Amino acid sequence: MRIDKFLSNMGYGSRKEVKILLKTKAVEVNGEVVRDPKVHVDEHADIVLVGGEAVAYTEFIYLLMNKPQDVISATEDKYDQTVIDLLDEQERHFEPFPVGRLDKDTEGFLLLTNDGKLAHELLSPKKHVDKTYYALIEGLVTEEDGKAFEKGVELDDGYVTKPAILNILESGPVSKIELTITEGKFHQVKRMFESVGKRVVYLKRLSMGPLSLDPELGLGEYRHLTEEEVTSLKQRK
Repeated sequence: MRIDKFLSNMGYGSRKEVKILLKTKAVEVNGEVVRDPKVHVDEHADIVLVGGEAVAYTEFIYLLMNKPQDVISATEDKYDQTVIDLLDEQERHFEPFPVGRLDKDTEGFLLLTNDGKLAHELLSPKKHVDKTYYALIEGLVTEEDGKAFEKGVELDDGYVTKPAILNILESGPVSKIELTITEGKFHQVKRMFESVGKRVVYLKRLSMGPLSLDPELGLGEYRHLTEEEVTSLKQRK
């Protein structure tokens, strides 16, 4: 890979900006100053320094975000703030996208990546990736609701959901529950409760597959996944 492409891919600016950077003698490859943008480097073997700091080549980016309400799960929007708007320029440069969607008024776990293959695996209906939500429900949630969800309920468009696991944390005029589903139909959790005559008033995703929301992340904050976390996503059956 050409050194100008390498540095541009790693967020050091456009090809034109990188050429200016090279002229300042700030770039070294294996201990030698490089000024020619056409010089080729092995992105996995050569040691590249910019201003004395090593540059580790990364092709894919994996981010865990605690999505706040009123932010939409999209890469761009004319009217609303998107989850991409919450990222720093260093992360936006990799052009990540949200894996699946969280509704505008839903908070919690959201994975962003530019790894299309992994995203497809996690979203494929055939993979049955668990997604667990915490919700406040207007209405008394009962064990009968749990049995209905376990069998699958019919949504307003006639679709019958796959079996889901309902954990009732507190039952009352406003019930507290956790629900684990293995699919991601539009507004699915809300529509499932509507099918049993109840209304979701607050919804937060807690986990997806083997990963859970990091309690250290405030609303709107994010962090890079660790290598172990990325491996756990790729190795899940």
